[in-house]
Amino acid sequence: MPDQIVITEKTSQAKDVRAAVGGRYGAILPAEGHLFDLLEPEEVSPDWKRWTAVLLRPDGLYGTKPAAGGNKAPKLQAIRDALRGAKRVWLATDCDREGQLIGQEILEHYDYRGTVMRVIFTAQDPQTIRDAFARARPNAEYARLYAAAVARRQADQIYNLSLTRAATVTLARGGRGVIGVGRVKTPTLAIVCKRELEIRNFVPQAYFEVVATAQAEAGQLRMRHAPKERILRREDAEAIAAAAEGFAGPLAVKVEDKRQGPPRLHDLPSLQKLCGSRFGWSAARTLEVAQELYDGQGKKVITYPRAETRYLPESLIPDASRIVAGLRVGRAFSEIPVPEPLVIRRGAGGHFHDKGLAGASHHAVIPNVNTVDTLREVWPRLTGDERRLFDVIARSYLAAMMPDFRYRQTTVTLDVRGYLFRAAGRQPIELGWRTAFPDWQPAEEKGEEAQLLPALRHGETATLRDATVEDKETRPPPRYNEGTLIEAMQNAWRFVADEALQERLKEAKGIGTPATRAEIIRGLKAQEFLVADGKHIVPTDRGLALFAVLERADPALVDPGVTAQMERLLDEVLVGQQEMVGAIDAVCAQASRIIGRLQEGAGDVDARLLGGVAREAGPDRPPTPAMKGFVESLARQKGLKPPRGYTSSGAACRAFLDQHAPKKDGAQAQADVGSGRPSPVRRTVANRRPPDQCAADVPAAKAASELGDKRTMPGRKAAVRKRKASAGTPRATRPGKGAPELQSADAPKGDTPLRIPFGNKEAALQLGARYRTGGWYAPAGVDLVSFRERGWL
Repeated sequence: MPDQIVITEKTSQAKDVRAAVGGRYGAILPAEGHLFDLLEPEEVSPDWKRWTAVLLRPDGLYGTKPAAGGNKAPKLQAIRDALRGAKRVWLATDCDREGQLIGQEILEHYDYRGTVMRVIFTAQDPQTIRDAFARARPNAEYARLYAAAVARRQADQIYNLSLTRAATVTLARGGRGVIGVGRVKTPTLAIVCKRELEIRNFVPQAYFEVVATAQAEAGQLRMRHAPKERILRREDAEAIAAAAEGFAGPLAVKVEDKRQGPPRLHDLPSLQKLCGSRFGWSAARTLEVAQELYDGQGKKVITYPRAETRYLPESLIPDASRIVAGLRVGRAFSEIPVPEPLVIRRGAGGHFHDKGLAGASHHAVIPNVNTVDTLREVWPRLTGDERRLFDVIARSYLAAMMPDFRYRQTTVTLDVRGYLFRAAGRQPIELGWRTAFPDWQPAEEKGEEAQLLPALRHGETATLRDATVEDKETRPPPRYNEGTLIEAMQNAWRFVADEALQERLKEAKGIGTPATRAEIIRGLKAQEFLVADGKHIVPTDRGLALFAVLERADPALVDPGVTAQMERLLDEVLVGQQEMVGAIDAVCAQASRIIGRLQEGAGDVDARLLGGVAREAGPDRPPTPAMKGFVESLARQKGLKPPRGYTSSGAACRAFLDQHAPKKDGAQAQADVGSGRPSPVRRTVANRRPPDQCAADVPAAKAASELGDKRTMPGRKAAVRKRKASAGTPRATRPGKGAPELQSADAPKGDTPLRIPFGNKEAALQLGARYRTGGWYAPAGVDLVSFRERGWL
């Protein structure tokens, strides 16, 4: 048995490592994403099997259990067997927070006590991998990276499951559906819903501007009167036009030579925004193409794509000349006049900035220095989309090494009896980095702003003529596409009214992470809360209904600013400004406050708002006298206030009794923790599947709809529940999170039988399928088109 092993994140990564270093560092064993799941609440405490509005926080942290699905079990067994005799482990998983968790959670679960070295690489070519092994550091130096991953995973588990259960038992009014709440998912839905409602409620307002032609000594120019305080009455605009017609006066001419540096390099969100607007790609498509450029067989031409910063470390400055030279060999980039020597910009306003990388585990996305020399051979193997994306990344890097764009800005004003007319124009002096983007023209150089002005002297007299009034109308804000939605998630501080808090949140990275935002959007679409409308993304009626319910219950549930504050606390763990447990405490405190608000306001939410979000079992009937008396008696015993609306709402009474009434002995089965492992405060696991094997969410009729900040949605395994035969109809229990319950074989009317091939459980659940004894089925109301296309009907 080897005395050292290498653990990689996936099989393709293991192949690349094997090709680079052979067996020099021992057997190379791949994981398959996360090989462990967090325990379910009912596996931690049997009392949590019944859904109630409580905070599902265990003593310490949630423990771990082996994950199911794919080839996870044999891969975990191989690693476990190898660990028994290994004196040294090399962790060669991805360089980000999630990669650290994937590798280290294995060692934590099995209490490995040998030497652990961390191998960090931001590209997957052989030379980069060899260099990374040579520079490997003790894994203990990455304790903060691991703690940040633990804090985020634990916080999401507690927040999402607790609030989904609380919202379901307090708002669903006894219905069998689930109201899914996610720490990141729900405010993301809110961003789109608020914009849609703003557009629908927008009332256009007419206003007017006045334009005229100014005749100067050297020629003509177009001038405009467009004050910040819009002209709302046509008669006022016509009076200004009349005053301007034939007016002669001195021009105020201001000429400035200005310069503009190149744009910043790309991270994943900026790539997703650009590709969404330019190519119409979804955020997930951009990440998919970038991932293939990063680790595709025979490619590997860019650095790690899940970047969350747009800076490079100053240690990469020596690579610049080699990258530029390699790019300019290709015909596409050979005509770009990159100077020699290159223009290297350091600091916050430049591209190489070590301090700007604080808290980041990887840098901006750039061409791979170790494969750029092979670009001529690799290019034929790239697809059209891969070439488009590489072109974006390469031109961005070349522009960063070029001189500033220099231009002459001329601003001309003319005071017409107190009304200011204005004209502007810019003349390029030196294109500089702009030559890397020959087809691009900024908005400020279009329309009147782009007019070529004649030679003008300050103080010379000009005469206005042909003064006319132009009709204008205010426009609603544009709908989001996936790129601009990700930008909105990244800049969640814009949704905060408090200016002081805005400044603090600007330093955070928004809501979600670069690696998870595309999955969150894809999950919302899979659940039919959002839908693509051409290039735009809009909420469905179902999404708007869920937003309305949650906003009315507690605005904090749908407030991106609240989530951004939680994200900032979790990010502070990475830089040592916050302890892991302290960050989890803060998220739990917020969840507890929201649970309290949900309980207080349960009677205020109109069940009709839920529509298709959670099916109702029937009208909310008034409580019986016995039920109302039991609520009052229990409230007195426990020193509590009865829930609002309990005198007229049976649902409010049931929710109160579900939480506070004593449970009968034997009413709940003991949870089987199986191979689960209790977790001390410093140990945790998380669950993640590779994006190509996992849906971001499952339907809202399951508690697994609780999508939080995850790279992908975990598959969860629920205990099979046995139903006891009894006379009459058994009482429905709350749905569990994860695999569907086994139900009675008697199918409700309207259900459609399905044939789901083995291995397609997650896809079936995502489309709305359910399982009971006897087989799979689609509940009444579920769209059957996707099942028909797959041949599953």
